[in-house]
Order: sequence, then structure tokens, then C-alpha cells
Amino acid sequence: MPAIIDLTGSVAVVTGGTRGVGAGIGRALLEAGAEVVTCARRPPDEPVRAAGRTARFLPVDLRDPDAVGAFFQRVGDEYGRLDTLVNNAGGTPFRTLADGGARHAARVVELNLLAPLTASLAAYDVMRATGTGGSITMIGSVSGTRPSPGTAAYGAAKAGLENLARSMAVEWAPAVRVNTVVVGMVRTELSHLHYGDEAGVAAVGRTVPLGRLAEPTEIGDACVFLASDRAAYISGASLHVHGGGERPAFLDAATANN
Repeated sequence: MPAIIDLTGSVAVVTGGTRGVGAGIGRALLEAGAEVVTCARRPPDEPVRAAGRTARFLPVDLRDPDAVGAFFQRVGDEYGRLDTLVNNAGGTPFRTLADGGARHAARVVELNLLAPLTASLAAYDVMRATGTGGSITMIGSVSGTRPSPGTAAYGAAKAGLENLARSMAVEWAPAVRVNTVVVGMVRTELSHLHYGDEAGVAAVGRTVPLGRLAEPTEIGDACVFLASDRAAYISGASLHVHGGGERPAFLDAATANN
């Protein structure tokens, strides 16, 4: 990606950028030359590094609008600009709706839909004040496009996030572009919690048409593209980075006896 896209001189914020997909996004942005600021409630176990450079970490609770506003104002004041926001923070444990109840569902929606909205509003204020314009990328999920038993509130929040991005793209044009990267299954340091051992990861990978799970930096490469001038006419779009999606279950059922 750095060979064809140069983000040198730009400033990018990645929420939840301390591990997993977020760290992969941060590394891809560093490789492309951007100054990268990651944020989360707790500091990373180790800094996010790539291309001999290190992402800066600043703590913030994305569920606190005042803290989020102060965080983005600090970034704007210290760097003089904000070019890219990647709303990556989110997630959920596996829990059925009946077991989790309404309060659990509300917390999941707060983190996966309301927190990105709060961050985007604060980032937009900085982008507008500095006059640089910019790009906002939502990290969506295939869970928002299909039934997601056990993560239903998360899927609903991700579906809402994609719709939110399309509305923002209209309201904030032409200065700020807003897009969604719809992510499938990704191999991270926490994959074993979802898929088991290496054999389990491999088995799950075989359900993807491309035959494997994504690497975090592959999600990052998509974010780099959307942040760049090469995507200057792309806004309100959803880019699916899911290896071709999921093999339909009926195909296996129909061929089971063949």
C-alpha cells in the first residue's frame, strides 16, 4: 500500500487502535506515512509500530462526550489539523438477547453506534475549524448485514452505523467524506476466544471463499485507501473486506450425500 499511497503530513486518529484490527489499521497508516494517534480507555500492552515509527497513544472514554470533545480538540491544537478518523472501537461478548437483557443490549449499542457518532461529531468540528476537510471511516461488520444470533444488539448497531455513515456523507459533503469498511472474520491475538485452536481457526477460514481469515493490516490497507486522494470521489460507500463473504449453508446441505 505505501508504494502507491502517501499520507505523509496527514494526521489520523484510530479509536480502539491498541490491539487487533485497530492496531492493524494503525500500522497500515504508519506505513503510508501518516501521523497516527490511537485512543482507548487503557494503554496498550506494547506500542503500535511500523516502518520505524510509533503511533501515539492518548487515553479517552469514548462513551463520555465531554472527554471525547476534549480529546479531539487536543489533537487539533497539537497537530494543527485532523485528516482522518477511523472509528474502530467496539465489540461484544457472545450473549443471547434473553440472557443479556435490555441493559446489556443498550451498552452494546452505546459502544458500537453512539460512541462512533460522538467521535465523528467531535472530529468533524476539528476538521471544519482547521479548514482541511477530511475522511471518516466506520469499521462495520458482516454482522450488520445478516442475522447474528448471540450478538444481535451488536449486529443491529453495526447496521445502524452503516446507515449513519451514509447520512453523514450527505450532510458533511463536500468537505468531509464518510465511508464504511464492512469487515468479515479477522485473525487477531484474540481469535482463539472465538474459533479455538489453530485447527479451529483453519476450519473457520475454510468457510470463507478466499479460504482464510483476514489479517488486521488488510483491513488497514482498505482504510488507507479510503483516507487517500485516490478515494477522493468515494463517499457514502460501503467497502466489503470479507474474503467473499460466507459460503451459503444450503450448498453444503445440498451436496452432503453426493
